[in-house]
Amino acid sequence: MFNERLPKEIREEIQNQDIIGQTSGMCPGYAQGNLVILPKAYAFDFLLFSMRNPKPCPILEVVESGKILSLTAPGEPVTKVFPKYRVYEDGKLSGEYTDIEHLWQEDFVTFILGCSFTFESALLEAEIAMRHIEQNKNVAMYQTSIPCKEAGFFKGNVVVSMRPIKSEEVMTAVEITSKYPKVHGAPIHIGNPLAIGIHDIEKPDFGDPIEIKEGEIPVFWACGVTPQSVAMTVKPPVMITHAPGHMLITDIKNSSLEGVK
Repeated sequence: MFNERLPKEIREEIQNQDIIGQTSGMCPGYAQGNLVILPKAYAFDFLLFSMRNPKPCPILEVVESGKILSLTAPGEPVTKVFPKYRVYEDGKLSGEYTDIEHLWQEDFVTFILGCSFTFESALLEAEIAMRHIEQNKNVAMYQTSIPCKEAGFFKGNVVVSMRPIKSEEVMTAVEITSKYPKVHGAPIHIGNPLAIGIHDIEKPDFGDPIEIKEGEIPVFWACGVTPQSVAMTVKPPVMITHAPGHMLITDIKNSSLEGVK
């Protein structure tokens, strides 16, 4: 069972390509991370963009030189520890890979961003159901009309992840997730999807469609797929990211992130 394994054991299987699927529900109690890799010429602008937009882009680690992680997965190469990567060239998705060693450039800078999969274990402990985990699906993610704060080269709209929550449990979900700002924190919208530019809740832009049952309310959290939407808007020559839902399982315990901004 994935919930009985240590992050390093899961990462070893990912590096061996025994695990290539989405990681929601794996290693509860440990933080998961999103990925952005950019040429150094774009790194400062993206760092500033992340600092101005901490909800969708909360930084867990920056690797300025080389491909070896030191804080999130100490001593391991960023080129092999995500189950699936995406490569965007001039704003267009050019490929998906389980290993990006052959694509590495010496001027790359790596950003590991917090992921909302992290706080799902706390929601589950509070007996708030996560339907995408129950159904072994990826979480539903949507592009919105909510603008990010611009920074240099980077601009675009926020991407959100959605989880259907029973109406009587919404405030509890808000209280729990607000304790984890380094992994997106509290929701940024609750209820009517049209209010944030989502016209068809049954057709997510990323991930899998998730049923919203009677008595449930769609709750939306800022999402680390936002940089991928931004890449499609501003078209850097190259940006490497994780495939949505295919995250880094870090060695960082959730408890160490509680209350950390």
